[in-house]
Amino acid sequence: MAEELITRSKGRRTDPGERRSLRRDASVPALLAGLVCIVVSFSGPLVVVLAAAAAGKLDEARTASWIWAVAIGSGLTCLLLSWWTRTPVITAWSTPGAALLVTSLGEYPYREAVGAFLVSAVVVALFGVTGLFGRLIAAIPAGIVNAMLAGILFSFGAGIFGAVHGAPVLVLGSFAAFMLARRLVPRYAVPAALLVGGVLTAATVGLPLDLGQGGPTRPVLTVPAFSGPAMVGLALPLTIVVLASQNAPGLGVMRAFGYRPDDRLLIGATGGLSVLLAPLGSPGVNLAAITAAICAGPESHPDPRRRYVAGMSAGVLYLLVGSFGGVLVSLFTGLPKELIAVVAGVALLAPLQGSLATAVAEERGRDAALVTFLAAASGMSLFGIGSAFWGLLLGLATHLVLEVRRGG
Repeated sequence: MAEELITRSKGRRTDPGERRSLRRDASVPALLAGLVCIVVSFSGPLVVVLAAAAAGKLDEARTASWIWAVAIGSGLTCLLLSWWTRTPVITAWSTPGAALLVTSLGEYPYREAVGAFLVSAVVVALFGVTGLFGRLIAAIPAGIVNAMLAGILFSFGAGIFGAVHGAPVLVLGSFAAFMLARRLVPRYAVPAALLVGGVLTAATVGLPLDLGQGGPTRPVLTVPAFSGPAMVGLALPLTIVVLASQNAPGLGVMRAFGYRPDDRLLIGATGGLSVLLAPLGSPGVNLAAITAAICAGPESHPDPRRRYVAGMSAGVLYLLVGSFGGVLVSLFTGLPKELIAVVAGVALLAPLQGSLATAVAEERGRDAALVTFLAAASGMSLFGIGSAFWGLLLGLATHLVLEVRRGG
């Protein structure tokens, strides 16, 4: 029934005469859905980005430029793609991708990391515009991809409880707030953990709030450099994570709500813009999944044809908040490491849970998935290449050995 209400398919209007009026379609629930989307995006996932920036030893200016690039990229794609397709297109930076960078970014010079971002964005754009995206996902067993992702995310989940020793009241209180909110208001679970954590931090160890110098962020241009280890250890895993754990679920969420997204348009556009933003620090902009459900669902508006306004609302707010990314960096970098650990951990619990469940869903592929998970979670580094790639490689090798044995 919902599909009959969608006014566009394959990125074009089904009837050129049916041009919907933005002024008529705008509604308070849709505008608020866009606001909630931004709150969720900047409360939990941003902390993972900051953790990745810290792992790469980026200074405050480059960190602010990174946040500016991904926020501006997300804002432009949300705003323009939602308007063009008249569907709620929600984009964001890849939280699992940022988690990958936490474990890998520090192993490469920053210019080589930027080169890896650029190559990854080019590959994603090409897979999008050529329609090869579906073939890539089909070529690698889903269990191995999800086991690699679970290995990347494992340290964040374990980090919640590893931080208990340093600040037990803060960590356990924030985690309790998250679990309670998950039961009562799941959409606000991560913001609740951040809010309660902030209050507990102020009450126990103090909460230094430093808004820096304020004013619009000045992007920092970095000339990319290219190296084999960075291509293999960063660009390849980042590309797979973005395509498999972000763009695929993002398209799935839209389809679940009755929309018929044009994967070539959406993935090609986000990948193309990511190419332009990579020298400014962006590891990529991609389709969102969790926040997409906020704007694509009935809470945004009962009429699916009017929910695109939520996407446009999110886009405008992304642009506004992202323009002052330096303030966010100054604010969040003053938070205690224990609070960062618990908020980043709870923000990644859902993707960790989903990836683990998918990794072991099929009994036949569990051996390969287990090898992938253990190698990716080990933090191993060989020949200057991080554990995500080795987990993927060893998992594929295990899969091939077992398949040949069974096939024989």
